[in-house]
Amino acid sequence: MSEKFSVSNSISNLWDKLDGWLDAIILKLPNFAVAILVMVLFYFIAKGLKKFSRKVLFKKLSDESIKQILSKLIYTIVILIGFFVALGVLQLDKVLTSILAGAGVMGLAIGFALQGTLSNTVSGFMLSFQPKVRIGDFIEAQGKSGYVEEIDLRAVSIRQTDNDYVIIPNKIFVDSPFTNYSWTERARVSVSCGVGYESDLQKVEDLVTKIITENFEQQKNEGVEFYFTEFGDSSINFITRFWIQSQQPRPKFEAQHKAIKLIKKNFDEAGINIPFPIRTLDFGKNKLQMAPNKDE
Repeated sequence: MSEKFSVSNSISNLWDKLDGWLDAIILKLPNFAVAILVMVLFYFIAKGLKKFSRKVLFKKLSDESIKQILSKLIYTIVILIGFFVALGVLQLDKVLTSILAGAGVMGLAIGFALQGTLSNTVSGFMLSFQPKVRIGDFIEAQGKSGYVEEIDLRAVSIRQTDNDYVIIPNKIFVDSPFTNYSWTERARVSVSCGVGYESDLQKVEDLVTKIITENFEQQKNEGVEFYFTEFGDSSINFITRFWIQSQQPRPKFEAQHKAIKLIKKNFDEAGINIPFPIRTLDFGKNKLQMAPNKDE
């Protein structure tokens, strides 16, 4: 014969369980306090080791991104050690064993769910240990350009010239091409212009080459280049190219600015015309007529 359900017995059993749990919590309070102290202690140890590793242990590393990655790795390992020690203080060794046992199964599921994130993490390590991208470099990727501020395990932070930040996933840098303008110390600048059809072209070439050579120092295996490029609608166009010291975009703009001013000034002094486009309107047999004002 089945036993009858009793509300009073159920409440009594529930109360006994709650009372037992309360006693267990009270008995464990010292362990909780010690566990919290352990976590706090390991937190400060992790912060101290992170700072110490960047300034002392990894001092000889020239790449700032590698220092960031390694110091963050040390910080994470110390925090995990503190977590496991705290579990031991709470006498939750069996829970820890269960967690580690289930980590393999969960890791497989998480791996499928977070393929993109894991890919970015692996790419972050690859970027940190290759010298092609460094903190402070001026780069261009995916149509965005700016200075590399940080390389972490997820993305590269770029500060654009307008001071806006762009976050680009690490995987893009590993799988796609990008431009690093800071990789070389010298950059070539191009300036285009046009002269009138009546101009002495050899005189134009000699004058522009002389102006650029005198104002922009060229190193070995470098030199000022000058080429006429096309017969334009109202001018004969040319391009001049020369080298400057530059690892950022600003010196290139400054060099272009200076070269344009010098070319214009010397052309004016030499009587060389820089024509502007001319448009001729031909009305043919159609005559422009003004309608009389009826009010007059």
